[in-house]
Amino acid sequence: MKHKIVTLISFVLLSLVSLAWIGPAVAGNEEGPRLSFSETDYDFGILAPGDEAIHYFVFTNTGDKPLVIINVRTSCGCMASDWNKKPVGAGVKDSLKVEYNTKIKGTFSKAITVQSNALNSSVDLNIRGNVVKSK
Repeated sequence: MKHKIVTLISFVLLSLVSLAWIGPAVAGNEEGPRLSFSETDYDFGILAPGDEAIHYFVFTNTGDKPLVIINVRTSCGCMASDWNKKPVGAGVKDSLKVEYNTKIKGTFSKAITVQSNALNSSVDLNIRGNVVKSK
């Protein structure tokens, strides 16, 4: 009987500690920057070699602290990216530029990973399309 009471008390205490630690994160009450993209996928469709393939992924800092994009990694050297290196204020919109090299023929599907100081510190974006001889 004594063992069951100790186990029950341990379980209750552990549950309370867990709720205190995890509860705010689950409820979304954490303060800080939040990175929210209006879209995470973009299809360029059919392109001809040499066509301009630039897309701006629009995002908003939906948090309550300044957002800083720390790094943008592309899945290959066939893409380039550019972004505002200055902090983006709470509630402010900005964009991230992604450019694909259309000298490379064929179907493509590429990933871009955006790393920031936001609570959701890493966001994946995707582009796709097809570069053919003529449209």
